[in-house]
Amino acid sequence: MTETKKIFPDFNFTEGEVLLINKPCNWTSFDVVGKLRNSFKPLKLKVGHAGTLDPLASGLLIICTGKLTKQIDTYQAEEKEYTGTFTLGATTPSYDMETEPDNFFDTTTLTAAQIYATALLFIGEISQQPPIYSALKIDGERLYEKARRGENIEIPSRRVTISEFEITDISLPQVQFRVVCSKGTYIRSLAFDFGKKLNNGAYLSALRRTRSGNFKIENAFEVMELVNHIKEVNKMQISLKK
Repeated sequence: MTETKKIFPDFNFTEGEVLLINKPCNWTSFDVVGKLRNSFKPLKLKVGHAGTLDPLASGLLIICTGKLTKQIDTYQAEEKEYTGTFTLGATTPSYDMETEPDNFFDTTTLTAAQIYATALLFIGEISQQPPIYSALKIDGERLYEKARRGENIEIPSRRVTISEFEITDISLPQVQFRVVCSKGTYIRSLAFDFGKKLNNGAYLSALRRTRSGNFKIENAFEVMELVNHIKEVNKMQISLKK
């Protein structure tokens, strides 16, 4: 069976492109930006992302190049859609799997009806406190740096909007979900608060961004397939100039 060759559009990176990337798990958003920026060399091209994804999350990352980097704030402000998994019965300091569980709870009495009803409580505008293990800055320093030193930090809460919160599967202790939310929503905090509302515990054990505004994950490139394409185009352009 012959493999279908990937067809790339005629990019104009200097004038500006919006690139949809499927960020792999365990890559930082900056890792993706760095890979793409290096592939453009020797061009000194502006490259930036519109909305950070945590290292343990995968999925849609919007990358802007050239003159379209001026539009990053606009893309970043759009609503997001995520799918993922909460693990009930425990909490972690980071609200995800970056840190080990520190408190444990009995899940044997939890029912599907309770779980579905709890999800409904989060739909609408809610108050949310960002995780201490986050990239937010307080006094000029990232919160996760303070957290790793064991500092106790008072983090101000914020108002965010959850427009859709759907429980898609329950196989305790794991609960799968789909969420549509506003800019600035921390799904890790949603996991922690979800467990708290159940008089239990929960942490985020898987997360994938599937949509940002009108951009969808099914239209995204894999990082290295795009990097390799850019390098090939660069080689062709250099050889034509000789």
